[in-house]
Amino acid sequence: MEDFSAEAREFRRTAREWLAANVPSQPRPSDGDAMRDFDIAWQRRQFEGGWAGIDWPTEYGGRGLSSLQQVIWFEELVNAGAPHKSVLAAGLNQIGHTLMLSASEEQKKQYLPGILDGSTIWCQGFSEPEAGSDLASLRTRARIVDDELVIDGSKVWCSFGPYARMQGLLVRTGPPESRHRGLTWVIVDLETPGVVVRPIPTIDGNAEFAEVFYDKVRVPLSNVVGKVGRGWTVALSTLELERGPAFLDTKLSTLTDLEKLRALAERSGAFTDLSLATDFARLRAEAFAVRAMAYRVVSSSSDGADRGSLSYNVYCNELRQRISAFALRLLGTDAARTDRWTFKWLNDFCATIGGGTSDIQRNIIGERVLDLPR
Repeated sequence: MEDFSAEAREFRRTAREWLAANVPSQPRPSDGDAMRDFDIAWQRRQFEGGWAGIDWPTEYGGRGLSSLQQVIWFEELVNAGAPHKSVLAAGLNQIGHTLMLSASEEQKKQYLPGILDGSTIWCQGFSEPEAGSDLASLRTRARIVDDELVIDGSKVWCSFGPYARMQGLLVRTGPPESRHRGLTWVIVDLETPGVVVRPIPTIDGNAEFAEVFYDKVRVPLSNVVGKVGRGWTVALSTLELERGPAFLDTKLSTLTDLEKLRALAERSGAFTDLSLATDFARLRAEAFAVRAMAYRVVSSSSDGADRGSLSYNVYCNELRQRISAFALRLLGTDAARTDRWTFKWLNDFCATIGGGTSDIQRNIIGERVLDLPR
């Protein structure tokens, strides 16, 4: 703590005090309308208290503070046991920052306030049944007709799609062989005629993902973010956010997860097993490394991202899976009666898929960070 400036220490103190007085006492519902309403209410409380959008510019409703202070907020958030998973995550972590980087001023003024105050839920429409990690092969097609795009196709694995009203959608406006050069990033209202949202139940018992179908969906050209045919550049900023500074609250929660496991182990005497104790110590050291890397990622550039954030994302996601697996090993047969850790273990399978698989991200690290040949 002594390495932080006086300003950062004061920010941490006020954040900790506010959270102590405002963290919801009831647990977050696991799914359905109750979960949606809970998440919106919690985001609204943060917004009204001045704790939403720490690093967002003041002209869009944020506080205009540094990425370092944003990380401190995330750290205090998880330390306080506050809810940090939310149906609003795509808007807050990816879409909002993408709009700030690439949207017109009119689009920013129209859409950013609803993201920050929790009144509008967004999802991301990138992956398709035949275009996951190879995103440039997507087939969802948009034709320009007068001053509109007419969209046909489908997207899959849209996180929190069943609850979303708006979507950041990547479509093909160029010829099929155009790959990256023929893509367009566009804002779609999911209540537009021709849009069908179908929830996807997953192995952990929730239905937070959706498949979305588009049948001659008409969207104004004014909803294009950036330029027609230049969507790959916009999409890269979205993906870099997802793979880097976005979801830092989840990544920083590894230490709090381990503290809970330590308490369980000490009550049960499990650490008399030297193998368990050694593995726990190794995981805890890795979690402290994650914390140090989080500060490194946001401190190395003014926009809170650097080339090292890719390797950080892979490391964090794989660590999440190792901690969940360790939890089941620690709990043994009691794991079957402990919903939290069982569901977490099941849910963490997706950690090394979202935002591009770990294998794809390792390829990117090799090419863009280590300058290795393709």
